[in-house]
Amino acid sequence: PHGRQRRVYTQRDPLLGVISAITPFNHPMNQVAHKIAPAIATNNRMVLKPSEKVPLSALYLADILYEAGLPAPMFQVLTGDPAEIADEMLTHPAIDLVTFTGGVPIGKYIASKVGYRRVVLELGGNDPLIVMDDADLDEAAELAANGSYKNSGQRCTAVKRILVHDTVADDFIERLLGRTRAWRHGDPADEAMDMGTVIDETAARLFEDRVNAAVAQGARLLHGNQRQGASYSPTVLDGVRPDMTVVREETFGPVSPVIRFSTLDEAIAIVNGTSFGSSSGVCTNRLDVITRLVSELQVGTVNVREVPGYRLELTPFGGIKDSGLGYKEGVQEAMKSFTNLKTYSLPWPA
Repeated sequence: PHGRQRRVYTQRDPLLGVISAITPFNHPMNQVAHKIAPAIATNNRMVLKPSEKVPLSALYLADILYEAGLPAPMFQVLTGDPAEIADEMLTHPAIDLVTFTGGVPIGKYIASKVGYRRVVLELGGNDPLIVMDDADLDEAAELAANGSYKNSGQRCTAVKRILVHDTVADDFIERLLGRTRAWRHGDPADEAMDMGTVIDETAARLFEDRVNAAVAQGARLLHGNQRQGASYSPTVLDGVRPDMTVVREETFGPVSPVIRFSTLDEAIAIVNGTSFGSSSGVCTNRLDVITRLVSELQVGTVNVREVPGYRLELTPFGGIKDSGLGYKEGVQEAMKSFTNLKTYSLPWPA
């Protein structure tokens, strides 16, 4: 009864301090835009540290924003050795919020350091593409190849595991192999290439080692696993088991490991059997299967007949478990994170 004579409203106010943003090497312009655009839209100040491997995009974007009229104190880019500057980005008393996109170990380190302030973590993934027995196999193979190899597989939502129903696995693999063999890779400066290098030779060696280890444990190498420096070829593995490192951990490169399953229960258990929970894709036309996967997969996103990485800029995006704390990114969700919600009430006679 006491609520009848008042109206309650809310508004979002900017944070009082500074947003500390740290971005990774992959998508070096896009990742920065995902941080700074919501900060500008909510009238917040931001200090950003791009990956030391790819700082130039962030510096270039800052110059463009200054030319467009953004006051310099609203956005500063800080470059340098993370060992020297990272802790200051996390613990400075002026900081209200830390937003980080990157790997799990660093994300957990950040969570342990930030203390009594907000933190938004968008971390790694081990994203599955589930191919059911009723799937359009040509469509599924196309999604698998694109999801595995675009951007050299260096995306938290790249296809990192391909779960295929036993009854269609052989046919699917033939289609995937055809698309993989046609995927042109090599010099990233050559516009005829579909895929260039990975970020560095250390990463390429890691993929090579994990694939070799899987083969030694019984997986079958059907294509690829060729490395030259930082160039690593699109690679297809069959007979992969969920306990193999290549699929148990996040393999952040152009590898397509195929895991066969026989029942939907088994597929769900495999997907949920890692510490990650970022996104997923499923190829099926059955609504009962879709309903179960949406309800039971321990992930932040389920995309039907699309790659796990599908999203729009306004789409809420983010994972659970080791992939994040459940807070979402995407422009609208980031704006919510970057603001304080204020409630006020007014007299409102009936």
